[in-house]
Amino acid sequence: MLEEIRISQLGVIDSSTLELGPGLTVITGETGAGKTMVVTALGLLLGGRADSGAVRSGAKQARVEGVVSLADPSATLGSFRDAVEDTGGEVEDEQVVLARNVAAQGRSRAWVGGASVPVTTLAEVAEPLVAVHGQSDQHRLLRAGAQRAALDRFGGPALAATAAAYADLWAQLARTERTLVEVVGSARERAREADQLRFGLGEVEAVDPRPGEDAELAAEETRLGFADTLRTAAETAREALSSEDGAPDALGTTSVARQALEGVREHDATAGELADRLAELGHLLVDVAGDVASYASSLDVDPARLAAVSERRAALSALTRKYGESIDEVLAWAEDGAKRLLDLEDTDGQITELEARRDRIRAELGTLAAKLTKQRVAAAKKLGKAVSDELTSLAMPHATVSIAVTQAELPVPATPAGPQLLVDGRWLRGTAHGVDEVELLLAANTGADPRPLHKGASGGELSRVMLALEVSLAETGSVPTFVFDEVDAGVGGRAAIEIGRRLAALARSSQVLVVTHLPQVAAYADRHVVVHKSSDGSVTTSGLVTLDEAERERELSRMLAGVEDSDSARAHARELLDAAAPERACLPEGQARG
Repeated sequence: MLEEIRISQLGVIDSSTLELGPGLTVITGETGAGKTMVVTALGLLLGGRADSGAVRSGAKQARVEGVVSLADPSATLGSFRDAVEDTGGEVEDEQVVLARNVAAQGRSRAWVGGASVPVTTLAEVAEPLVAVHGQSDQHRLLRAGAQRAALDRFGGPALAATAAAYADLWAQLARTERTLVEVVGSARERAREADQLRFGLGEVEAVDPRPGEDAELAAEETRLGFADTLRTAAETAREALSSEDGAPDALGTTSVARQALEGVREHDATAGELADRLAELGHLLVDVAGDVASYASSLDVDPARLAAVSERRAALSALTRKYGESIDEVLAWAEDGAKRLLDLEDTDGQITELEARRDRIRAELGTLAAKLTKQRVAAAKKLGKAVSDELTSLAMPHATVSIAVTQAELPVPATPAGPQLLVDGRWLRGTAHGVDEVELLLAANTGADPRPLHKGASGGELSRVMLALEVSLAETGSVPTFVFDEVDAGVGGRAAIEIGRRLAALARSSQVLVVTHLPQVAAYADRHVVVHKSSDGSVTTSGLVTLDEAERERELSRMLAGVEDSDSARAHARELLDAAAPERACLPEGQARG
C-alpha cells in the first residue's frame, strides 16, 4: 500500500506531500489547480515516460518519492519485497521508498529502496503495485495478455492450478525442442569430435601408461646416464669408510679412539661415556660401509636398459604434449574422454529419446489446453455477466460485456513443432499460457454488435467498463492500489452516485485513489484531499490539503454550486455525506479513516 507521495517542482506543484491510507481517497480542486499532476507524479513513480516540460518553470529538476508499506503480508507485496532486494534496495521498518528525478534538461534517474536503478527496473518493480485508469491511460486492461490474466484470476484456484501446470509443461517442451535441435544440428560436429576422441584414446591405450610412471622413468634415466660417475663416488666413499689396503679409514680411526678411551674408563666416568658413543658410531659406520658397498655394486652400466627407458619416456612425452601436463593428467583426460565418447556415439539414441519425450509432452499439453479452455469459457460467462450487471448501475443500462475465448487453428503439420498443439482433434496455435485468445467485447447499446474495448467504447465508457471490471475482480487481489483519473467524466446524477458506491466497494479490498470533479463521488471518500491553487501575481503554485469533515462539506458545496457559502449547497453537501456514510463505514476491520 502507498502510504505517502512527496512531490516537488512538478508542474504547478512547488512542494507537497500527499498522505494516503487504506480505503478510498479522492482528490478534488478547481480546474487548472494541478489535480492531474498527482496522477503524473504517480506515473513517474511507476517508471512512466519522463517529460522535462513537466518540471516547474525555473527549477533544475522535479522529484517524486513514494513510501510503500509492506505491512500487508499479501503475495503481491511479498514478490515486491523480493524484487526490491534483487535490485540491491533496502526494506526499512517494513517500508520501501521509491524515487524519481526528472531534470529540466531531460535526464531522468530512479531509485528503489535507496539503490540507484535504471528507469526500466523501477517500472518492473513498481508495476504490480498500482493500476492506473484514466481518460488517456486505459492501456493495462486493453492488452490481450492482461485480459487473459484477469480472466484467469477470476476463474479461481482450479483454473490457476491448470494454467500453472500447463505453463510448466510448456517450459519443458521448449527445453526439449531446443535440445533436440542442438543434437540433430550438431550431428556432424559430434561425429568429428568422436573421431578425434577415438584417435586420442587409441594413442593412450597403445602406450598404456601407469600413474606416476613419467616421474619414475625420469629418475631412472638420470641414474643410468651417470652410472660411472656414481660408481666412482661410491667406491671412494667405501674406501674412506673401510680400506682394504691398510690405508687409514673411518672405521679404523674410530676403533683406535674408542680403545684409547676404554683404557682410562676406570679413572673417569666421562671418558667411559665417550667410549660408549664411539662404539655406537663404529656400529653405524659398519652399516653405512655395507650399504655403500651394495650401492656401488648395483651401479653396473646397462646400455640396453638406458635405451629402453629413453624410448619409453619419449612415448610418454608424446602423450603429455597432447593430453596433459603429466601422465596423471593424461589418464584423467582419457577417463573423461571415454565417457564423452559414449555420449557422442549415442546420438541416434538421444534423438529417439528426445523425440519421444517431445511427443509425450505435446500430448499432455493438448489435454491440459482443452481443460484450460473449458475452465476459461465457464469463467468468461460469469465475469461477463458480473461486469454487465455493474455497468447497469453506471449509466450504461443497455451495455453488455462479453468475453470471447477463441483459438487460432493451424493447418495439419507434417511434423509438429513450435506452437502447434493437437487439441480435441484440431491443430491450434499454443503459447506459454494455453491455446486461447481472450478478448473483452462491449456492446454499448441494445442490438449493437460486440466490439473490442479499444474500438467500441468512448473514453468515458471505457473508464466505467474498467471500473466495473476492477470491482468484479476485486476479490482476486489483482493489485494493491487502483488510481482512477476522472473515471466519472461525462456522467452525473444517479450514475455519479453509483460510481461513488462502486469505488467505495472496490476500496474495501484495495487502496483506491480517485481524481474527480463530481461531489457525488467525493462524498464516498474515506479521505478527501483538495488541491489549492495560489498566485502571487507572477507565479502560480498548488498544494495538497487533507480536509476534515467540516472542510469536506465546504468543498462539496463548492463543487455543487461553485461557491462555498451557499446554504442550499451546504445542505445538499451534508445530504450527500450522510447518504454515503454507511458505505464509507465499510472499511476492513482495523483500518483507520483519515
